Amino acid sequence: MIPLLPDDWITTMSSGTDISGPFRGNAHEMDVEAGTYALGPRSGRLLVLTGRAGLGAKAGHDLTMEVTRWRGEAVVTPDDPAGCRVTVEAEVASMRVREGTGGVKPLTDSDRVEIEKNMRDKVLKADQHPLVTFRSTRVGGDPEAFHVEGDLTIAGVTRPVRVDGALAGGRARGRATVVQSAWGIRPYTAFFGALKLRDEVEVIFDVRLGEGRG
Repeated sequence: MIPLLPDDWITTMSSGTDISGPFRGNAHEMDVEAGTYALGPRSGRLLVLTGRAGLGAKAGHDLTMEVTRWRGEAVVTPDDPAGCRVTVEAEVASMRVREGTGGVKPLTDSDRVEIEKNMRDKVLKADQHPLVTFRSTRVGGDPEAFHVEGDLTIAGVTRPVRVDGALAGGRARGRATVVQSAWGIRPYTAFFGALKLRDEVEVIFDVRLGEGRG
């Protein structure tokens, strides 16, 4: 199993700072060959980071959740960013709570099960919309700092989103901010609304572009 991303990397990825700095390398390290790459749990990780809001925020936890079943394809043309394409689809029911920080008490196993159930059934309505999908519409920038614009579909609603990332050592790493209400999603609440998830969630990824090259 690919190890969980280190805490300092997660912090950097979710902070809005320059993400290329932590892994800038020499020209050889930056090389990614042109080709078509299969994406999924075997090649890397797809994480969702949530934060707390409301008067009862101290009682809750900031969560790191992982999508454990997802698949996609990246067409990479390093010398022609406009020729790059990315598609991803993720199974809502496969989201698992990996870590919870903050809060008055540590996150328990029963807490994790309840959170996963609420996210699956109440927030994202997996029974009606089992997949979250992303399809790129435009790619720009360079290997050290690329951006991907595309259509993200959540719970049957499609909105544009921007992904920022960088390439190094045969890996692609990046992040996107998703404002739940823009997709018609009401952030989860508890304690009669005193505790709720922040509207903005961070999606981060770290994938190896080393298999499935066509």
